Amino acid sequence: MRRGFKHVRLLFTGDHLTRYGGVFLLHRFFRRLGLRRRFQVNVHFAQRNNTSSIPEMLLALLDPIILGLGRLDATDLLRRNGVFQALTGLPAYPNPVTLRRFLRRLGIRGLAKLRRVHDHLLTQLWQRPKAQRRVIFDLDSTLLTLYGHQEQARIGYNPRQQGRPSYHPWVCFEAQRRDFWHGELRPGDVHTGHGTVDLLAACFAKMPASVRPIRVRADAGFFDRKVIAAIEARRGKFVIVAKLTRPFKAQLPGFAYTEVRPGLEVAESSYPPHGWPRPYRYVVVRKSLSEEETTQPTLFTLDHCTYRAFVTNLRLRPLSVYRFYNDRAAVELIIKELKADYPLAKIPTHQFAANEAYFHLLLFAYNLMNWFKRLSLPEEYHSTTLGTLRRRLLMIPGQFVQTRQGPTLRIPSSPSEQGLITYALTRIDRLRI
Repeated sequence: MRRGFKHVRLLFTGDHLTRYGGVFLLHRFFRRLGLRRRFQVNVHFAQRNNTSSIPEMLLALLDPIILGLGRLDATDLLRRNGVFQALTGLPAYPNPVTLRRFLRRLGIRGLAKLRRVHDHLLTQLWQRPKAQRRVIFDLDSTLLTLYGHQEQARIGYNPRQQGRPSYHPWVCFEAQRRDFWHGELRPGDVHTGHGTVDLLAACFAKMPASVRPIRVRADAGFFDRKVIAAIEARRGKFVIVAKLTRPFKAQLPGFAYTEVRPGLEVAESSYPPHGWPRPYRYVVVRKSLSEEETTQPTLFTLDHCTYRAFVTNLRLRPLSVYRFYNDRAAVELIIKELKADYPLAKIPTHQFAANEAYFHLLLFAYNLMNWFKRLSLPEEYHSTTLGTLRRRLLMIPGQFVQTRQGPTLRIPSSPSEQGLITYALTRIDRLRI
């Protein structure tokens, strides 16, 4: 049996090693997008810190979000990694206090400019590599429970941690590409559908002129005649979970249901909600109670069955409407990923302006990674989470050396990693923006 080395010499001279060997690939993609130049030209405001430029500070905030460092205090790991700084082009990595102060300045003076850069890239890359003929918007909101004294942290509906203050962000994702489209950070006591008409207008304004069909999916928090009127004004189609009022509940057992499979039935009806200008088409789904694993607030139980209703103007069969709405579950998975792999649930400062800037930087980072996967990696990587991509690519160990050919990054000789990196480099070099 082979034994390990009895005597091993230890030297503290590994200054050219990094655990982030795959980051060079990501920053090559950023250079192809002209990200630093876009920041330099479009995001500028007065600041006293002359050590790092605004583009360098923005990249210094995007990197720890993507690498999963979580809180800004953990960025000290990057300050001690000279190879990481060389690969990313940062002259020196800022300390956490500097990053927090910059976030506040960004939130007050430069956030609108940063969002315009984000929106411009979105309109360019959403239709890559293949043009889309329609757009599907998935609307949702989520709770970010807070544990400090953050500005605009308020107590609202929080079923898991009642009485805790929170933020209640509103987000919209495009379902086909899974790109973040628009969103706002809001206090925790704001109702889900509050301001949705204005937010939808912002979503529609970003649509390319060549895209006509609009479809919107949303849960019961967005069930409002003003929201539906805003969608119809753009000739859009929608499927929104309906609130089951008492008069409508009384009619549910009398509908003509069609059995899809044992325990699942669908029906449709025309019904005018109270205060609405006209009747709308309702699709009702009835399930046996034994098949429903969890009871949701939007479900009504009667005679060992659960009922769920959708208001829609789609000309699809009831079952197709139900299945179309079920595809909206992808947005809930995205939000889970944002909380698990991106630090969405970790609020960096006590100031709302800084936290709002961080919120939009985080969603910018999400889109950058989504575009990186779609435009640079093989198809089997397009649906991978950021956590998986970190393990397989971004956190490949590397050694930075100087050779006759110039600066060289050495990575492990794994055939799978070599093939993936070679493929990505080829795709990035062919990218035209």
